[in-house]
Amino acid sequence: MNRINPQKLLLSKWTAANPLNREKHFLVIECQRDDEDNVVAVEIEAVLTRRTEILPWQQLQDSTQWLAGWR
Repeated sequence: MNRINPQKLLLSKWTAANPLNREKHFLVIECQRDDEDNVVAVEIEAVLTRRTEILPWQQLQDSTQWLAGWR
């Protein structure tokens, strides 16, 4: 399990543990927040294709899916 501070997610780099369509490296480009300014979701962008995806920030804690940094 990756330990994450949700306040520091913006512009962080991630590697997909099981890449699809050669999309391995991702960058957090936006953090979505609720009314109390808590991070609820992040928008990640694939470096290779520029495709974006929105997912709950807690999903990045799953080390079977995501690795912190680019590897």
